[in-house]
Amino acid sequence: MPRNKKKGGLNTKNGLVTLMGKEALTTNESGMVVKKKENTGIQTVSIHKIKANPNQPRKHFAPDELATLVESIKQHGLIQPLVVTKTEDGYQLVAGERRWRAAKEAGLEELPVVIKNYSTEEITEIALVENLQRQNLDPIEEAYAYQRLVDVFKLSHDKIAFRLGRSRSHVANMVRLLKLPEYIRNDVSSGELTVGQVRPLLTLPEELQKEAWQQIKERELSARQVEQLVAQLKKGKRKASVKPVVTAELRAITDQVKANLGVPVAIKFQAGKKVRGKVEITFKSQDELEHVLAYMQQEEGYRDNKSEESVPSSFTV
Repeated sequence: MPRNKKKGGLNTKNGLVTLMGKEALTTNESGMVVKKKENTGIQTVSIHKIKANPNQPRKHFAPDELATLVESIKQHGLIQPLVVTKTEDGYQLVAGERRWRAAKEAGLEELPVVIKNYSTEEITEIALVENLQRQNLDPIEEAYAYQRLVDVFKLSHDKIAFRLGRSRSHVANMVRLLKLPEYIRNDVSSGELTVGQVRPLLTLPEELQKEAWQQIKERELSARQVEQLVAQLKKGKRKASVKPVVTAELRAITDQVKANLGVPVAIKFQAGKKVRGKVEITFKSQDELEHVLAYMQQEEGYRDNKSEESVPSSFTV
């Protein structure tokens, strides 16, 4: 197993740890030097003798992705061998649990494997590296995997970062997510909320975390708006207000509506991910009101005669 000679750990600099054979130089019958594939050590074992890795960091396997892999295995077989280590009563998976699960559903009885002699720490580390490189872990699974390396193998955040090719701050920030209440962690795992949305909540006491979490979901706040919300909750504002994020594109729309109507216009966007709000038109005389109404009727008639276009259709006068 390749290791970094300076500090130790799995050498993942050039991608996932090399688990199979390599090319070597040899000679053929004519004495010419050629490349030859060394023995990869691939063996075939009963699928029933292979057990899952209890320390597998990935806990959720998407049913649709698994179903696609099952169909592929039914048609083409298992092309890439699993990596296992020997146990007293069979083998334990090191890498390839998703393929192993799909192979079982596909009805395979035997699987190609590469047998390696790894320590428990190495098995845990390889499983984590495999999932990180394939981006298979949700943020909470990743956080738990880092924390296990700390708890079981007494690795510091610095060592974890070095061995897995991550920055120390990334490892530390991910582990901090585990301090959030379970209901918030569940939303992050399911993808309903992002790390950027929930990370600011770590600075709040637990009683305010729930309040902030509810407002984030009800008002569909962005990460930047959550930061504003948290700052105001810390000041004691129970129903904090947040500024809507107005992009350059939305400003351009506002200017266009003002120019078309010829009167002052205010477009007010509600806080949230979705673009929604109201248009307020200010008029100072009957003539200006009639001008606005005439313009709106003209636009309505245009849509009736042409295809429907993206034209402001609801106004608060």
